[in-house]
Amino acid sequence: HGLRFMTGLALVALCGGAALAQTTGPAKVSESAKGPVLTDQDGMTLYTYMRDMPGYSNCNDQCAVVWMPMTPAAGAVAAGDWTIILRDDGSKQWAMKGQPIYRYSKDAHFGDLNGDGADKGRWHLAKP
Repeated sequence: HGLRFMTGLALVALCGGAALAQTTGPAKVSESAKGPVLTDQDGMTLYTYMRDMPGYSNCNDQCAVVWMPMTPAAGAVAAGDWTIILRDDGSKQWAMKGQPIYRYSKDAHFGDLNGDGADKGRWHLAKP
């Protein structure tokens, strides 16, 4: 019985981990010097922009070169708090709870938080 019990625990642990991964959508939660933040699959910090409106990005043209929209892979599907919005240029972007999500071009390594508070405090770490 001990072996079956341990197998059952392993299965519960695996299922619990799968459920957690599913709720985080295209990003994952990582620990940073400023607490938990959302990061992309490469571990790069993600950000939100105060001038965005729910479901709409106000970061276009040159702004989108510096603050790169987090774009969904072909065939990606919205789930839970994660939606896919249409940008002004016709491309798509991930949004969490309606808030468009970005990477910062001046973050060179995973764990960098260089964009937090940029542009007079308009850019913020994307928090889980």
